[in-house]
This record gives sequence, structure tokens and C-alpha cells, in this order.
Amino acid sequence: MGDALRIALLGCGVVGSQVVRLLDEQAGDLAARVGVPLELAGVAVRRPARHTDLPAGLVTTDAAGLVARGDVDIVVEVIGGIEPVRSLLLDALAGGKSVVSANKALLAEDGATLHDAAAKAGVDLYYEAAVAGAIPLLRPLRESLAGDRITRVIGIVNGTTNFILSRMDATGAGFDEALGEATELGYAEADPTADVDGFDAAAKAAILAGLAFHTRVTASDVYREGIGAVSAADVASAKAMNCTIKLLAICERTRGADGTEQVAVRVHPAMLPRSHPLAGVGDAFNAVFVEADAAGSLMFYGRGAGGAPTASAILGDLVAVARNRVRGSRGTGESSYAALRVQPMGEVTTRYHVALDVADQPGVLAAVAGAFAEQGVSIQTVRQEGRGDAATLVLVTHTATDDALSRTVRHLADMPFVRRAASVMRVEGTVNE
Repeated sequence: MGDALRIALLGCGVVGSQVVRLLDEQAGDLAARVGVPLELAGVAVRRPARHTDLPAGLVTTDAAGLVARGDVDIVVEVIGGIEPVRSLLLDALAGGKSVVSANKALLAEDGATLHDAAAKAGVDLYYEAAVAGAIPLLRPLRESLAGDRITRVIGIVNGTTNFILSRMDATGAGFDEALGEATELGYAEADPTADVDGFDAAAKAAILAGLAFHTRVTASDVYREGIGAVSAADVASAKAMNCTIKLLAICERTRGADGTEQVAVRVHPAMLPRSHPLAGVGDAFNAVFVEADAAGSLMFYGRGAGGAPTASAILGDLVAVARNRVRGSRGTGESSYAALRVQPMGEVTTRYHVALDVADQPGVLAAVAGAFAEQGVSIQTVRQEGRGDAATLVLVTHTATDDALSRTVRHLADMPFVRRAASVMRVEGTVNE
């Protein structure tokens, strides 16, 4: 067995500490799989006093110095955020070191720069742990399905929001109550903004779309809508249609008005038929449904977060990168040859569920139907619930552009006999009321 490969670990929190543990506990197996031992050269942390369990000689607060060391072969980054991490990883790549990262925010914002630096230096940039935790997802998209044409990727990629929506569905609780439970159980951060407002899922959607469609997609390209406005009434309306509500990341090939192939990438809550495979994904689990021309439908399911699951994905990348270095080769790099246009959300065709509190009087249904027709939006189903002051019209549309549907809803809200739009939500899948 040859000389050991030396690893610099940037960050040693919930995930990093599990990486250290697995490197120690599985040292023999990892060496056998790679062909040489894997050794920690150092661990960069901000507060050394919190890491008394690590050998004192490994701990440093000088991340830049650790990255620059000549005896480091691979840099593993679990700090998160944009800077100083971007600069650290660019320095590592420029110095001929391969990089393993779990940093979805950085990869979604500026992955192109990192990929270019890795290609220029002839080293690897792997990031399986950036999306869906322990679930092997990115490598199948990048390698296993490289000979196929992926048409759609739709998934639940944020465990916190899935837990909240699952509890609302199971108990009838409101959003605030379910969020409180998620926080108490440790599924939600003290500041849950990144999760509940969809930022986390949008970053992951950008990475998934880039891999699936061979196109550079950034987080700013992703239409994003969180779950804060989802109410118990919305959940009840979904149940009446035999649906559930999920925060979905949806990446799909589309066609523009001129017929050219494009990609649409969006994150938003949607009503999903309970017959859909994703509808039964509960608690804080993640699942991603992939549709491809030859392979058909594939589903990836598992724990999408947590120290040990995420560390498992990191170790998988680490073994792959280490094997490449032993062989003197480089793994699969970025594939962005297609360079498809990212379609604005207004041009994307969607379906809507609309619940309107209306005056119970003759001609209301005809006027509402006319408002949809004016925008070229056809109605699939319509029903009335209640009478008098409690009258509600519930409509589900056929597909139309999101702009047309939005204009219709705004017009309806201005009608004198419409008291309010009680629920407006997109619908995915085939719904039969």
C-alpha cells in the first residue's frame, strides 16, 4: 500500500465531527477501498476550545494556512456560506488539491467559477452531500444517466418543510403550530428562514437542474415561493381533492413560444395527488422523482439531512476523489454544453386550485368562468361549497401559463361579488375530484 493521502477538513460542526468519526472508525476499510490510507492533516475551526475531543496537533484556526500546506491532497469543506469559503476552495483548486464540498449555497451561486478552476487545475470537485444528504442522487444524474435524456426532476429536498407540511396534513394544525413542533424536535433552526422561505430548496434545485439538463443554472434563476402562507384551510381543500401539499423542487425541459427547448426551474408549495409516489414521503425525509426517455421513472428516497447521513455522502465522494488521485486521473467534470435558456416563471405552464369566497347570487359562476376565459384559461372542475355568506367556489384549471393564471386571479379579486381569494395554489399531477 502506498503513501497516505492527506485531508484538510474545513469545519467541524454536526457534519464535520461525523466525518472525523467515520474516517477513524472505518480507516482500514477506507484504505482498502482506495488503495492507500486516508489521514487527517488538519481541522480548521473557529473556536478550538469546543473541540477538545480532537488531537491538539490537528486543530487550527488558520483555514487558509491549512489549505495552502504542501502535504494536503484533498480539501473537505463543511463550513457553508459564500465567503471566505469560495476563496478558500479556489485557492485549494489552484494549488492542485481536489475538493469535496457540501456547500449548496456556494455551488448554486457560483458553481461555474469552481468548476472552471477545477478543470484548469486538472483536479476533482465533488459535492454529492450538497443535495439530499445521504441519498445517492447527483452521481446517478451525472454518470449513471449520462447516456439518457432526462426530461423532469421533481422532488422533496427540504426535510424541515416536509415535516411541517406532513404534520399539518396529519393533525390539521396551522403553520405556526407545526413550525413550533419542528423547532422543538430539532428539525427547524432557530431562524428557519432558509427552509420555510424556500432558499435551501432553490439552491438544491439549481444544482439538480444544472446536472440533469447540462446547463448552468444559478439560484437566482429559480422561481421561489415558501410555505409560510400555507394554511390549515389549504390543507383541508387539498384533502377534499384527495391531495396533499408538498414543497416541491421542479426542474423540467420545456418549449418556448418559438418552439426552442428550454428549462424551467421552480420551488413552491403544490397540491399533489395522494396517488403520486412523492405524496407518501413524510416526516423529515427527502425523495426525488426522475423521469428520463429510456430509463423511465426513477425514485430516490432517504434521509436528506443530519450529521451522519450527510457525512456518508461526503465519505463516498472522498473515496471517489482519492481513487482518482491514486490513479493519477480525474473524475467526471461539469457538463454544461446544452446551455439552454432558463424559462421565466410567467412563461411556465401550470395548473391552479382557486377557492373564492363569493356572494351567493345568480350569475356569479358565469362571471367567474368568463374571467378565466378572457385570459385563455380553461376550467377542469368547479364546485360550490356552502350557501349565503359561507358560499365558496372551488375551481381547478387546466394548464396555462403562470402569467395568465396570475392575471386571472388578480381580476377575480377585483370583482364586487368576490369577497376574497381564500386559497390559490398550484397543482401538480393528475387530479380527479
